[in-house]
Amino acid sequence: MDFDLAFAWEIVPRVLEGVGNTIMVAILSFIGATLLGFIWEMLRRSHPLVRPVIQFIVDAIRCTPSIAQIYFLFFVLPYYGITLPALCVGVFGISFYYSGYISEVFKAGIDAIPKGQSEAALSLGLSWLDTVVFVVAPQMLRNIAAPLGSYSISILKTTPLLSVIAVPEMLGSAFDVASETYRYAEPMVVVGILFAVLALIAAFLVSAFERRLGLFDTAVR
Repeated sequence: MDFDLAFAWEIVPRVLEGVGNTIMVAILSFIGATLLGFIWEMLRRSHPLVRPVIQFIVDAIRCTPSIAQIYFLFFVLPYYGITLPALCVGVFGISFYYSGYISEVFKAGIDAIPKGQSEAALSLGLSWLDTVVFVVAPQMLRNIAAPLGSYSISILKTTPLLSVIAVPEMLGSAFDVASETYRYAEPMVVVGILFAVLALIAAFLVSAFERRLGLFDTAVR
């Protein structure tokens, strides 16, 4: 079967029908993974008895395939009376998976801050939460901007996994076209190009944010 360029161009609007869901899932999953990863790291630092439990959870998340976690949420939880919409499962599944990796980003970002900063804040009477929010977090942002940006692009590239649970994102739209026309080359090429374009745009935005953050840091200094 030859590659039909005219047919590929014709199906672009059909594939683009899923771009909104793809971007929405990527953004929500990145926010969820960042918040959950930050919670994991704060819990890991909160109490010596809590630390090994959270470390086990983070290691288990990182050592389990993301597709297995998504399947578990979508197909196993209903047996226990927990049924969620496919879109919610997708967002939570990707957020949960990447939270294990992003927690390590927070760990490295916090460890790079001199320990005396938090000790001084606590000695001045700030609570543990205030110390985290007003002392640790602002200094940590500069340290974690680059790896967080990389993970945001990785999350975007993970969204096609949600086609297995019928979330209408771009790969799902491409599969719909392929199942109707019995032509797979053109839809797969189109969706690959579109994902490449989205990833390049995301990389450009991440780079711009890093430059802006660097200029702000230089001005503060």
